[in-house]
Amino acid sequence: MKIHYLAAAAALSFSTAVYAAGDGAALFEQNNCGACHGVANKSVGPSLKDIAAKYKGDKGAQAKLEAKVRSGGAGTFGTMPMPATSKAVSDAEIKTMVTWMLAQK
Repeated sequence: MKIHYLAAAAALSFSTAVYAAGDGAALFEQNNCGACHGVANKSVGPSLKDIAAKYKGDKGAQAKLEAKVRSGGAGTFGTMPMPATSKAVSDAEIKTMVTWMLAQK
């Protein structure tokens, strides 16, 4: 009986991780990131494709971008500052969005 519970727990954990990884686009829209960033086209901020291209091959890109999304910043793509993300957005959600952003081609 314990084996069934463990198998069910493992399956739920795996499916939750897969769902979270694929939820970057939904979180991006839900948190209004699209107001300044287009997927393919520059808007107020750089496009996600431009961001992904700039950081392609950078092993530290995930951590750098998670910090920038959380705290805001300026200077990488111009002088327009990006505001800090609301504390209502969890670190896990930011991680999911950045993973999705870096996958844009």
